[in-house]
Parts: sequence; structure tokens; C-alpha cells
Amino acid sequence: MGLNDTVSGERVHIGFFGMRNAGKSSLVNKITGQQLAVVSDVKGTTTDPVKKAMELLPLGPVVIIDTPGLDDEGELGLLRVQKTKQILGQTDIAVLVVDASVGLREQEKELIMIFTERKIPYIVVYNKADLVTKCVYDSKNMDVDPDNIVESENALFVSSVSGEGVQELKEKLGSFASGMKKQKVLIADMVKQGDLIVLVTPIDESAPKGRLILPQQLVIRDILDKHGIVVTCQDTELAQTLLSLSGKVRMVITDSQVFGKVSKDVPKDVPLTSFSILMARYKGDLKELVKGAAALSKLKNGDKILISEGCTHHRQCNDIGTVKMPHWIEEFTGIKPEYIFSSGNDYPDDFTPYSLIVHCGGCTLNETEMKHRINKAAAAGVPIVNYGIAIAQMHGILRRSVELFPDVIELLEN
Repeated sequence: MGLNDTVSGERVHIGFFGMRNAGKSSLVNKITGQQLAVVSDVKGTTTDPVKKAMELLPLGPVVIIDTPGLDDEGELGLLRVQKTKQILGQTDIAVLVVDASVGLREQEKELIMIFTERKIPYIVVYNKADLVTKCVYDSKNMDVDPDNIVESENALFVSSVSGEGVQELKEKLGSFASGMKKQKVLIADMVKQGDLIVLVTPIDESAPKGRLILPQQLVIRDILDKHGIVVTCQDTELAQTLLSLSGKVRMVITDSQVFGKVSKDVPKDVPLTSFSILMARYKGDLKELVKGAAALSKLKNGDKILISEGCTHHRQCNDIGTVKMPHWIEEFTGIKPEYIFSSGNDYPDDFTPYSLIVHCGGCTLNETEMKHRINKAAAAGVPIVNYGIAIAQMHGILRRSVELFPDVIELLEN
């Protein structure tokens, strides 16, 4: 997979925030080298977050997000501001664009506090530098109230009109590369050269035509990077595949939907886990999600369960989220809960109605957003579990499915 093929969930997300008419869209256009956002002197031209995937060296593949103004007005304006704040949940690096001829205003100062609290790396960019007397940090030489200028290594002046400071901004964004490029692995740390790993990938009506889903692709690449050997089959051929392999199978990784059947076919001495569980380790919080699995046994009739997916897709007649998961929950618990379904960005802020959140593996979400969703639920005291962990729990094989991870086994035993 080349840089240009990198999916959104694997890219660094850079969010541009600020007041209306601060020049966010003009600056985004200057950085991307494209007319990504509509630019106008009229306040509030950007009415929805606009995203652009691009390459920004040395960061590599990124997603640039242009957001509506923080001071948008009216009923629709408040909804736009709410969308802007939602973007914070997926932002790896924040760029606060300030009108240099005005200086920082209260909403912008509050946003800096949010960046700091959430530990989001940020840059304060004073745009329209061509309109002030002297673009230096010496506020005595500026036509701006010195209290409204942040003097720090993360602040700089630019002009989206003349291009002044734009290259410096790109370089400053690139300086965050070392912090963003941590070496995440799905399974490579548990694979040695020559290890034989069997992947179970059922092809049913919900499987995309002509390709494997992203977690399967990522796992295969991780194994190949360590010079491991990958054998892939459907669940219907698993028993035959295991019999035909003369070498010792290091582990079996399966699609969670066939966990129950696969568990019966895989010998007890062969480690078994799922793509969804590996994704929880890769970009979520495996311990928190495993902890949430216990809530499945405590559900009561009428309890509300939020079943949430990170992407929006055409649902099949036997959809896992809206059909299979409710069926498994009711079969396991023997009770009748109430289900609320969400997808894409439609993730709630208020968790008080819910007794449990069951989330997808989050393969289309970036790590920042997946962890933000988990942390929001945990902060509200609502247990959260992902599809794979929930299915393992309901099939009585949760401990077996996480035995590769000693710290998680320790959690289950305490």
C-alpha cells in the first residue's frame, strides 16, 4: 500500500480551527496547493468540516480538516460549532488560525485550554500578517493588544495572501513527525521469521466484493514484514486446512463473526484471537474493552444498548450491527434490551441513557478518535466493549481469545 493509498484511519489528522473570517480556508488552500475550500469575504463560508487527504513530509500521509468558525451564529450556526468540536475528537495536531489584525479572542483562548487538557499538539497561527505593522513577537511594534498575542515556540505569523510563513508552518507541522510516527504494530511483536499463521476470513453477503477488509490487509502486511507465513481460508475449510499443514501453527486469527465455530476447530494448544481484538490493541484500549465485556452478564430487560459503528455503509439483510449482535445478546442474556444504533460521526455526547456501548473494531477511525470514544464512555461510567470481545464473551471463549496478552489475562484473573 503506497502513501497515496493510505486509508484515512491510518493518517495523521490535522484540524484547522478558528473564528469566522480568520482565513482558515485560505490557509488550508495555500498548504494543500488546491482550492479545497470555498473562500469568501463573507463570514461563515465554511458550513461543514471539509477533509483532504494529502502527503505532508516528513509527516507523510495526513488528513487536513477545515472547520466552520467557532463564532458561527443562529440555530444552524450552533450545529456547525458542535460539528467543529466533534472534530477535536479525531485531531492529532491542531492549528488555531487567528486574525493577526485582531489577536486572540475568548473562544480561541478557551480552545487552547482544550488543546492543553487533551494533550493535543497545537500551533497558533496569526494569519493576515500582511495587515499588521510588523510580524514579530515584539508586541510593542504591532497594532494589536499585547494581551492578545501568544508568544511561544508554537506561535507564528503567516499570510495566506502573500504566502509569507506558509512554508514555515509546513515545517513546524513536520516537526511533530517524531511524536506521530510511533511504531504501532498489530501482531508483528508476536511473530518470528518462519512462523505459520492461519487467517480465517469468511466470505458472506456482507464481505466486500473483490477485496479483503482493512484489518485483514493490515494483519497480513504485519506478518509478512516479519517474514512470517500466512495461510488464509474460510471457516468452512478451516478444519481441512489445519489437517493439511505439516508445520506447527503459531496462531489462528479469525473474523469475530465465526468465533464459536472456529474455536471448536482449533486445537486448544494453538492460540486463537480475532482481527477485532487485534484492532482494539492497535488503536483502542484492549484492557478497557475487555473490562466492559462483563457488563453483558448484568443487563436487564429494557436496558438501553448503544451499538455504534465508525463508518457508514450499506447494511445487508444479515448485518452484524443491527441483526447479528442483537440476536447474540438476547441469546446470551435471555432478556430483551432496547437498542440504539449510530454510525459515522453520529456518536453521542450524553451517555446517561445507556447501560452498555458495543462498538465496532473502528478500522476506519484514527487512533485518536477511537481512544476518544472509549475515554468518553469510561468518563461517564458506561462500560464499552467492541464486537470481537463481546462475541468472544458470549461464546464463552474470552479468556482463550486474549491469552496472547498476559496483561489482559491478569486483568481477567483479578
